Amino acid sequence: MTDDSWEPELDPEQRHLFELLRGLREALREDAHRRYGRVNPFAEDLLDWKEKGAYVGGVDVTVYDSTTVVGDVTIGDHTWVGPFCSLDGTGGLTIGRHCSISAGTHLISHDTVRWALSGGTAAYEYAPIAIGDCTFIGAHSVVTRGVTIGEHCLVGAGSVVTRSLPPFTIAAGSPARQIGRVELADDGAVKLLYDDGSSPTL
Repeated sequence: MTDDSWEPELDPEQRHLFELLRGLREALREDAHRRYGRVNPFAEDLLDWKEKGAYVGGVDVTVYDSTTVVGDVTIGDHTWVGPFCSLDGTGGLTIGRHCSISAGTHLISHDTVRWALSGGTAAYEYAPIAIGDCTFIGAHSVVTRGVTIGEHCLVGAGSVVTRSLPPFTIAAGSPARQIGRVELADDGAVKLLYDDGSSPTL
């Protein structure tokens, strides 16, 4: 079902192309909704998330088309990068295997703070970011230049990580601080041990 209240002014050839494009959008949207129960931005239905993942990453890597990838970025096998993320490898960025980088996350390996404050006199500053294997970064988090996040870490949604985190850390907040640790059982169960005494099992 289209909304005919908005119609661009087009010549006949453009009108034909526009109608074809609109038909393609509707078909792809119906397909995505049927298969995944999702209604995506048009570009996310048009392009293959795994193809982009293979182009910038390893085996079975998902990178949504709305995510920007810049510079030297390495992504390990079986990692998922959600929509509307920024993967800035201008200072170097490595993401491990089996990671989840949630929607709207920004991994920024450079900054222009001193450049801006100095009126362009100071240079941009760069430092690599490294994300260890089996790490989850919650939605709308920011990781700044020079930070290393160890393997098996959990970063809560909306966090701003400005300092490195050791393996098996739970961190949250702005700036992020350690609020617990991850424990893995031999049977594969994951236990989140929070400093406040709670310990849900996943």
